[in-house]
Amino acid sequence: MTTSPADRLSTPVDGERVVGALSPSRAGDFLACPLLYRFRSIDRLPEPPSPDAARGTVVHKVLEDLFERPAAERTPEVADGMLAAAWERVRAERPELAGLFDGAAPEQEARWLRSCSTVLARWFTLEDPTRLEPAEREHYVEAVLDSGLLLRGFIDRLDVAPDGAVRVVDYKTGRAPGPGFEAGALFQMRFYALVLWRTTGVVPAMLQLVYLGDGTVVRYEPDEHDLRATERKVEAVWAAISLARASGDWRPSPSRLCGWCAHQALCPAFGGTPPPLPQDGGPEAPDEPDVATSDG
Repeated sequence: MTTSPADRLSTPVDGERVVGALSPSRAGDFLACPLLYRFRSIDRLPEPPSPDAARGTVVHKVLEDLFERPAAERTPEVADGMLAAAWERVRAERPELAGLFDGAAPEQEARWLRSCSTVLARWFTLEDPTRLEPAEREHYVEAVLDSGLLLRGFIDRLDVAPDGAVRVVDYKTGRAPGPGFEAGALFQMRFYALVLWRTTGVVPAMLQLVYLGDGTVVRYEPDEHDLRATERKVEAVWAAISLARASGDWRPSPSRLCGWCAHQALCPAFGGTPPPLPQDGGPEAPDEPDVATSDG
């Protein structure tokens, strides 16, 4: 895996002991499967790029850049016209995506771009960008908890109302999760709300998940009780990660999500053998903040 994009933005924490760093994505990895966390954050095993993940990255880029334009120009036609340039820029910035369609039939990339267009057009049925002036886009946030754990990540969009109320918005280019899978997405949003609360003292008024795959919008109003519970959960996740690091016990947790895992060949649940752990146990503070994917 490449160096975390947060490493370029994370600020020195003077006079504070930082025991490690965690993003909602990596916390979610551990909750889903400790071995997946190890593969991604300790071993840093590469994962092949996918058209779905690339679609998420490109659509997020267009949604970020669209707000650079005057409100009257934020139309479906203008956004659609930005897709090709956004794809070129993403490929230049992320070399692992440059050869995504190498060897594919000529029409495959064109069909994929049309799928990006479909997802992007759906957003305009859910929100009206001519009436929005985000305070922040692709906003990096970080906070150090009393324990010394550094929380960090990227928020797709922050809206601030005239009365100061804060709305945290996250775009998902996949479909809304089915029953039993909603908790992970809401945990991510509570994580962001916790970081904002710890850095600004303000509890966001609204957490909003926009699923562009099927047009679902999920809204949640957090309170301090929610965020204190989220902080306890994050601390518990880090304690479990630290225990696994000390013991070397990174056991798999098979589930329906295994079908999307790139590391089945190395997983004991599928007859594989993980590689030896790095001699130093991996990075002192393994973490890779969120980057846009098909569902993130």
